[in-house]
Amino acid sequence: MSGPGKKHKKKSAQRLFVLDTNVLLHDPSCLFRFAEHDLFIPMMVLEELDAAKKGVSEVARNARQVSRTLDDLIGPADREAIEAGLDLPSPINTTGAHPASGKLFLQTSPLTNAMPAGLPGNTPDNSILGTALALRAAQPKRDVTLVSKDINLRIKARVVGVTAEDYYNDKVLDDINLLYTGTRELPPGFWAAQGKGLECWQADARTWYAVPAASYEHFYPNEFVYGPTDTDLELIARRVERERVVFERARDFRNPRNAVWGMVARNREQSFALNLLMDPDIDFVSLLGAAGTGKTLLALAAGLAQSLDDKRYREIIVTRETVPLGEDIGFLPGTEEEKMTPWMGALMDNLEALAETQEGGEWGRAATADLLAKRVKVRSMNFMRGRTFFNRYIVIDEAQNLTAKQMRTLITRAGPGSKIVCCGNIAQIDTPYLSETTSGLTYIVDRFKHWEHAGHITLMRGERSRLADFAVQNL
Repeated sequence: MSGPGKKHKKKSAQRLFVLDTNVLLHDPSCLFRFAEHDLFIPMMVLEELDAAKKGVSEVARNARQVSRTLDDLIGPADREAIEAGLDLPSPINTTGAHPASGKLFLQTSPLTNAMPAGLPGNTPDNSILGTALALRAAQPKRDVTLVSKDINLRIKARVVGVTAEDYYNDKVLDDINLLYTGTRELPPGFWAAQGKGLECWQADARTWYAVPAASYEHFYPNEFVYGPTDTDLELIARRVERERVVFERARDFRNPRNAVWGMVARNREQSFALNLLMDPDIDFVSLLGAAGTGKTLLALAAGLAQSLDDKRYREIIVTRETVPLGEDIGFLPGTEEEKMTPWMGALMDNLEALAETQEGGEWGRAATADLLAKRVKVRSMNFMRGRTFFNRYIVIDEAQNLTAKQMRTLITRAGPGSKIVCCGNIAQIDTPYLSETTSGLTYIVDRFKHWEHAGHITLMRGERSRLADFAVQNL
């Protein structure tokens, strides 16, 4: 502890960030995301980038992209220019963040520093950590910080006294509880308080309401509103015009008369989700919820109703990220669809349930199951790049395991007349270096909430079985 008479050395406000390899592999553009601060890349990081560049995986592509970026930054610079620091040009700033204006330093000479005795072995992580220790000793007036996605490396850094942080630029929200849910409960007496400002009319066989915009703040298109009781109105916020918010009365899919491919909504959020899924003016729907809330089942039921009954879409395409829960079972023989079969157990379970809802006895259900198998196509994400889907209903299941870049690649595949539905549970992320606040699913929910042709619903209640509900709540 420092005494009252001890003088403290004032540190520079411009920090020096030492980048770990996994940060560069996670976001190849991270070199331009540190505003006015300087960056340092150890030689061990360059060695790991070289080892990771081979192959066609996302990690290999990112490694090659980082290498090309570094080559462009170095250009014709000699050793003296590299030691003095390379200027970081700012890319086109579309995120509202501060543009990069610091310098990039590459390790040009050995940095020796006595490693703590508690760090045995000459591992790459310890080498990077030793470089950060040497930089801190060589530049005591600067705040040297190690940036890594590796939790264990950050723990070791803090143990030996080095400041360590996660990479936060890809973080969509500070707190996952702030994520948009797609619904809003109005306070008691909201409609009575509007008085003469409340308007109501009917047009195109639909009922519309309007309230002054000042009484409904933070408008999001296609947000559902409801009252504190089950008998209150359930409406969809559609648009803002002439300083008023216009609502449309939501369709009640809990009523058997409004069943979708034989499926009836079991709770309020499922009814809201079917409103979005069955709306031809909405091109993108995201469904969030725990296991058993009906995300995939609702998406498939709406897709079958609109592709087979309404002829709105040519076929249904289902895909998902192939992240195993346990040990990988190895090579899978067969065609693309046959290779994806083990990953599509949830799809097959839901198709079986939907086939059971159709009438016609055992022969009728068998014919329905055969029809569904022909109309629903299973595709691998590995072959999506460069494709364009026309008049397709596309379901991206287990979307919580995708990065923002992968999500962007998939959504941009949609052509005219197509609709994309993303389903996932951000509490079940299996991909390394992704969290609830950095998942691609969280990213798209936050980015699409302002678009009038998109909608989102967070499903709250599990409807799989009483056993599954008890397990979710108590295990």
